[in-house]
Amino acid sequence: MQNAETIKQTFLKHRMKISQKQAEKFEKYYQFLIEENKKFNLTAITEFEDVVLKHFIDSAVAVGKFKGKVLDVGSGAGFPGIVLAILRDDLQITLLDSLNKRVNFLNSLIKLLELKNVKAVHARIEDFEEKQAFDCVTARAVANMQTLSEYLLPFVKIGGKAIIYKGAEFFEELENAQNAIKTLGGQLEEIERYNLNDMMRAIIVLRKVGSAPSKFPRGGNLPRKNPL
Repeated sequence: MQNAETIKQTFLKHRMKISQKQAEKFEKYYQFLIEENKKFNLTAITEFEDVVLKHFIDSAVAVGKFKGKVLDVGSGAGFPGIVLAILRDDLQITLLDSLNKRVNFLNSLIKLLELKNVKAVHARIEDFEEKQAFDCVTARAVANMQTLSEYLLPFVKIGGKAIIYKGAEFFEELENAQNAIKTLGGQLEEIERYNLNDMMRAIIVLRKVGSAPSKFPRGGNLPRKNPL
């Protein structure tokens, strides 16, 4: 498995050590992703080196910040949720996506990789009922910070975290989201900036310090159309 060894070395280059078994799971993940991507659009990134860096490594950067029950909102092709499941078998991960084709892909992938700590659920976030049930709620490449605050914070336990993956241009988004974060019981805890081969990225961590009002998240696409 030459690709598995390359994956292992790439993780090591970015100061993350993975086992041979994990590297082989990532190789299977890549092959399955590329095959299924021919049938319907899962990712615009398809070159092996790019998928490893921009999807696998990028999703893995925050792996140490997670604990307990995790919800990945808008999981899509499984980033970061499947990556977290491969790296941390102590986590219990729920992948949430509104498109049934993507959920079917995720279920097939979970079976292929023999992952026991993750499940995929087909639902829109405003219809998902498990409020304040998760230690960590995350999203990557889903929406801006105002909208994401409404999508994520209602599902975080008091004392838990919303862990958000962002590009370099996050500062204005974060400023604009201050009212939403406060309204939904959140508080900025940490910003971790990092560099992936000259691609600047950031992890934004919001701590849940109070309950979100029960009407959130709103339906009718209002978190996007009319953010807090």
